[in-house]
Amino acid sequence: MLNFLKQVGDYAKETVQAAKYIGQGLSVTFDHMKRRPITIQYPYEKLVPSERYRGRIHFEFDKCIACEVCVRVCPINLPVVDWTFDKSTKKKTLDHYSIDFGVCIFCGNCVEYCPTNCLSMTEEYELAAYDRHELNYDNVALGRLPYKVTDDPMVTPMRELAYLPKGVMDPHELPAGSRRAGKLPEEILAELEASKTAKGDETTD
Repeated sequence: MLNFLKQVGDYAKETVQAAKYIGQGLSVTFDHMKRRPITIQYPYEKLVPSERYRGRIHFEFDKCIACEVCVRVCPINLPVVDWTFDKSTKKKTLDHYSIDFGVCIFCGNCVEYCPTNCLSMTEEYELAAYDRHELNYDNVALGRLPYKVTDDPMVTPMRELAYLPKGVMDPHELPAGSRRAGKLPEEILAELEASKTAKGDETTD
C-alpha cells in the first residue's frame, strides 16, 4: 500500500513539473508574439542597406590615373592595375583594372585614399557565384552600377529597427514617405553651421 501511494505521489510530482515546464515554454512563445517580426522573406523582401554600408566597389575607368595608390593602401595588395607609359604625353594610360571580391575584405581603404574619387562603395551585397573565378571583377563589371533595393519592383524593401521612424516597431507596416528616427548627416551639419552663425552674431553684438 505504501509503495502504491509513493508511486502516485511521484507521478503527481512529475505531472506538476511537466506542467511547469510547458508553462515556461508557452510564456516564452507568447512573449515573442508581442515582439517585432525579424524574419525577412528573402528574396521577396530585402533589408535596405545602411547609409555607410560597404558593399561591392564601383570603379570609374575615365577618372583613374593609374597612380596605384589603391594597391599601396590595400592590406593585401589586391587591386590589379595594368598600365602603359605614353611617351608623347609622358603620362600613364590605364589598360586594365580588376578586383577579386573573393579575397577582398571590404575595408574601404582604396576608396578613402583614391585621389580622383574613381572608386566608391555601393550597397550591393549579393556576390554569390558557383565559381570563385567569377568574383574577379574587371573594369567593365566594376563599372556596372548596382540595382537599388528601393527601385526593384519585384522586392519589398524593409528597414532595420534603427532606421524606422519613432514609435514604429514593424517594418512590414511602414507608412509611405516616413522618415527614420535620427537625423541625416546633412541636417546635423546644417544645425552646426546655424549654431556657429548664431554664436558669431552674439559675439559681434
